[in-house]
Amino acid sequence: MIKVVGLGPGAKEALTLGTIDVLKQCKHVYLRTHKHPTVEYLKDFGIEFTTFDNKYEQMDSFDEVYQSIAKDIIKNYEEFHDIVYAVPGHPLVAEKSVINLLKLCREENIDIDILPAVSFVDSMMEALKLDPIEGIKIIDAFDIKNQLLDKRVGTIITQVYNKFIASEVKLTLLEYYKDETEIYFVRAAGVKGLQSVRKIPIYELDRQLDIDYLTSIFIPKDENNNNDFYDLLNIMEKLRSGDGCPWDRDQTHESLKKYLIEESYEVIDAIDNNDDDGIVEELGDVLLQVVFHSQIGKEEGFFNINDVIKGICDKMITRHPHVFNNMLVNSSEEVLDNWDKIKKKEKGFITYTEELKHIGKTFPALIRADKVQKKAAKVGFDWDKVEDAMEKVLEEFYEVKDVYKNNNREKILEEVGDLIFATVNVARFLDIDPEFALNYTIDKFISRFQYIEKSAVNMDVKLNEMTLEQMNQLWEESKKKEKKSL
Repeated sequence: MIKVVGLGPGAKEALTLGTIDVLKQCKHVYLRTHKHPTVEYLKDFGIEFTTFDNKYEQMDSFDEVYQSIAKDIIKNYEEFHDIVYAVPGHPLVAEKSVINLLKLCREENIDIDILPAVSFVDSMMEALKLDPIEGIKIIDAFDIKNQLLDKRVGTIITQVYNKFIASEVKLTLLEYYKDETEIYFVRAAGVKGLQSVRKIPIYELDRQLDIDYLTSIFIPKDENNNNDFYDLLNIMEKLRSGDGCPWDRDQTHESLKKYLIEESYEVIDAIDNNDDDGIVEELGDVLLQVVFHSQIGKEEGFFNINDVIKGICDKMITRHPHVFNNMLVNSSEEVLDNWDKIKKKEKGFITYTEELKHIGKTFPALIRADKVQKKAAKVGFDWDKVEDAMEKVLEEFYEVKDVYKNNNREKILEEVGDLIFATVNVARFLDIDPEFALNYTIDKFISRFQYIEKSAVNMDVKLNEMTLEQMNQLWEESKKKEKKSL
């Protein structure tokens, strides 16, 4: 049988009598590491043992170390049949090697016995005078990037072995907490003469001189720390409640549509202006709209924010089989092609027309035209070359000339639409975003108009009293200045 015992947090008083008896009676004792205060005490009992400390030097990661240790324990069991594996603390608390060993024993149908022990958590509770019933989360420093930290519960982070790990922990904590948040630095919890407990701000964590393998930290519960996603959900729920805001209570999916569009455009403006602070603010406004709609859905009983998150997670996984499955791709074009195929299957589209109709009618018309044309082009319904598309623009231009003087507004609307649609075709062939191109021209127009207005002020002439000829002359001057500045 394999017996696994815990050596407690470090004080010899924390060693159980059962653990000592098991260690004394077995000839084949293995310690994960000799770096533990009770090891010298074991020597006083004349207990002989072998450690796995050499593996820490031989391997690249702790995961490899702990997997290798578990495999070696199985090999030693096959040779000696009765062995003891001793680990710091409690065998089932923050002890990956034991977890790996338990899995191997199940696979090999090997008997394994876990003896109870005092864990470092018990010593932390005592050192910090904590009651775990109030909520405690325990995280391995090596796994902290895979964890979600929550200011609503106290958090213990163990195995802060050295300054490098402490720095990694600090950087992760600063993603959730304020820089000056006070935490407890705890070294050698429960070991008389070695125990050290002190308050420090997070930003000083990796500056401590006594960081070693006995170091843990504790972040107290602090609901007033940095706001997080759950605070946003609670704020929105409060705003929609009976004692919240009348305007927020009155809103519906329908009434909020325009705000979602407006906020999205404001994000684009911030991006175009290279305004990082603006991007943060405007993305927050977009996120608010998502949460707003989700709260309404929750109240109506149809969906909530968890459904929204699940939906997009499922979609991203399904539509990226080259990342989350075994599909191979060689380019972004292949990724987009696969995306369209998967989307078509998800939506149950049978005809190409269904794909065209699925392109949202609320898109700006230039964007919608570009998307429709690209979809049609994928099945070969397209011009052979850009010159053909240009000829179509001329054709549509003359058709506008043919009808613009009559009173048939419907026909004029149709022909002007055809002209714009044909122009989008040319932009697509030239790989130009028509929306961007038109906005570029609008900005250019405003800039030149501004030149005219400023010139009028300098000439002490009212703009609305200038002749068109005078304005055109200033317009041409503006164009020349633009060319000189290039």
